[in-house]
Amino acid sequence: MTSSSEQTRPGDPGDGAPRRRPGGRTERVRTQVLDAVQAELAENGYDALTIDGVAARAGVHRATVYRRWRDIGGLLADVFDAASDDDWQPADTGSLQGDLTALNEESQVALTAQPPLVSALIAASFRSDEAARGVRELWEDRYTRCEVIVARAVERGEIPPGTDARQLLIAATAPVYHRLVLLRTPPDPDLPAHAARTAVLAATAGAFATSD
Repeated sequence: MTSSSEQTRPGDPGDGAPRRRPGGRTERVRTQVLDAVQAELAENGYDALTIDGVAARAGVHRATVYRRWRDIGGLLADVFDAASDDDWQPADTGSLQGDLTALNEESQVALTAQPPLVSALIAASFRSDEAARGVRELWEDRYTRCEVIVARAVERGEIPPGTDARQLLIAATAPVYHRLVLLRTPPDPDLPAHAARTAVLAATAGAFATSD
């Protein structure tokens, strides 16, 4: 499940969490700073992420960053919040297996992109409470958006009514993250389709049906 920070929400300096939507220079500065956070994180890792480094890369005064985001935690929280404020929707290919394969292919591309931004953000979530919260909220947002994949499959009669969307989506996408993030194996072009096909077979057999 991919993410984008092209469309963003400006931060609230009072608590480090985004709230309002001004435009103009305020939004341009926010975009520059969040882009800099992601570039610094992808290139140098969480331990090397500093306010001064972000400010220098963004081309803004360090006081601007401190005043608006306060610390690295505030920056990371805003990066994830910005990523969830987009119009991304899962592909509609006309079949459950096709939809899940497309979802896995997007994830594999994001996880193997250079610089490794998505992997770096995931790694940061193990070092920062703010990043961990951001990951959980972003994943919750993406799983919610992807529930339509399962709803369409039920309507087409591909899988039983009452299929638990979250369980099916996790089963279909987990192999991609397990292989690429945990095992660090090279990307397998056949993995997205294989993982999707396996999950569809299980769903068809009622493996994810909810009990009454």
